[in-house]
Amino acid sequence: MRTTPSSSALLEALQGEVTAVPPIWLMRQAGRYLPEYREVRKTVSSFLDLCRTPKLAAEVTLQPLRRFPFDAAIVFSDILVVPYALGQEVEFVEGEGPKLDPVGDEAAIAKLNLSSAETLLAPVYETVERVTAELPDTVPLIGFCGAPWTVATYMVEGSGSKDQASARKFAYREPETFQRLIDLLVETSVQYLLGQAKAGTRVLQIFDSWAGSLPEDAFARWCIEPTRMIVERVKAQTPHVPIIGFPRGSGPLAERYASETGVDGIGCDTSLPVGWIRDRLQTKLPVQGNLDPVLLAVGGAALDARVRTILETLGQGPFIFNLGHGILPETPIENVERLVELVKAGPA
Repeated sequence: MRTTPSSSALLEALQGEVTAVPPIWLMRQAGRYLPEYREVRKTVSSFLDLCRTPKLAAEVTLQPLRRFPFDAAIVFSDILVVPYALGQEVEFVEGEGPKLDPVGDEAAIAKLNLSSAETLLAPVYETVERVTAELPDTVPLIGFCGAPWTVATYMVEGSGSKDQASARKFAYREPETFQRLIDLLVETSVQYLLGQAKAGTRVLQIFDSWAGSLPEDAFARWCIEPTRMIVERVKAQTPHVPIIGFPRGSGPLAERYASETGVDGIGCDTSLPVGWIRDRLQTKLPVQGNLDPVLLAVGGAALDARVRTILETLGQGPFIFNLGHGILPETPIENVERLVELVKAGPA
């Protein structure tokens, strides 16, 4: 293990090294649980405006690093900036979540336009440049995108959904048309991730939040293959930037994902048993996860016990401590402080 002052525990773990203390960062670590974030949010009319204002997006990206000794920052943005950049109408309604003008047929897909994407995504690249100028070498910035399947579910449904039924029906009934949407999202995601890496991100993550809604054959076509294509093309130009994949809800199919996509690390959701993660995934590549965000919000002795179990089970291999999904807005700050304290103390 490297001990130079500029070494990064996160990068060491993603290189397959076993660190003395696992690195820790949290999905959605910048957000509504922080009062300073809520103050910034009041200054803009919409969530999307916050993502499109580099000075403010950089500020909220850095806020959690001022409170907690996290081992990485993650750029403040949203996976739906990609459909916005393609020309789809996107807005975030307070209390309801994202609303999009649904893309449900070939004509609607044909209206999407990649040519304007680079200009519309430029604010994210500026945010990356602003943040990296403030971070020490020991704390890399993570860039990200949504996986094509997950982003497509929002684009087709016009919102989030419980079962992604509209996208699944589209994919089953018109697989070639749906493939055109996926191919467009692959192309856009490749350019988007490369743009973030060029601006200064040192790690990338692909969020496939709705991977778990597909059976094995559809999972192979709509989750594994598009991700494999993105990873291959991004690594061809930025081989030094590791990529974490997060196929949330994929269950045992996570093993195929780990083997076939080419990702450098895999994020694990809360449903995966830590012993299974150790035996079936960590033997292949570094793993990240998988504390229940609800347990973090509740805290107490149960939180302490579960954190220790995760550390004891996964800490003997290449491992990044994280949640099994994003931090909840109602999470008390003192619980995050306790979590970081436990992880930084290392295995008992």
